[in-house]
Amino acid sequence: MKTEDIDKNLQSISENGKHLSPILPEGIKNYLIDIDGTICDDIPNEEPERMLTAEVYPDALITLNKWYDEGHIIFFFTSRTEAHREYTERWLKQHGFKYHGMVMGKPRGGNYHWIDNHLVKATRYRGKFTDLVEKEVTIQVFDDEHHE
Repeated sequence: MKTEDIDKNLQSISENGKHLSPILPEGIKNYLIDIDGTICDDIPNEEPERMLTAEVYPDALITLNKWYDEGHIIFFFTSRTEAHREYTERWLKQHGFKYHGMVMGKPRGGNYHWIDNHLVKATRYRGKFTDLVEKEVTIQVFDDEHHE
């Protein structure tokens, strides 16, 4: 799916006669992928000169491009700043990553806990990129009487 096709695939939804934020068709995922330490060497923002020479993780390149070709949406969500965008885009292109866009300025420091009105699934990268598999885990949720 090309970047310009993303909005075309969004499906309208409504509740009680009011429009809500649109959703993607079933089976299409919106991947938000970190860069440093996830698809390549971990480079701190304080050393931007290293961003152009970071070693790519081959399994990340193969897997992400496969997901892109399957029609999923690939966005990089990185702690790199707007000042690093040009280096980052050049590096991604040099290595052949297929993607739809980048969101710069993710908070640094990890230990993320994302709260959203849409379903959010998270997968921690631990050294190997593969297709995702199903596992049962314990998660923290709001005590809103909508969960067992």
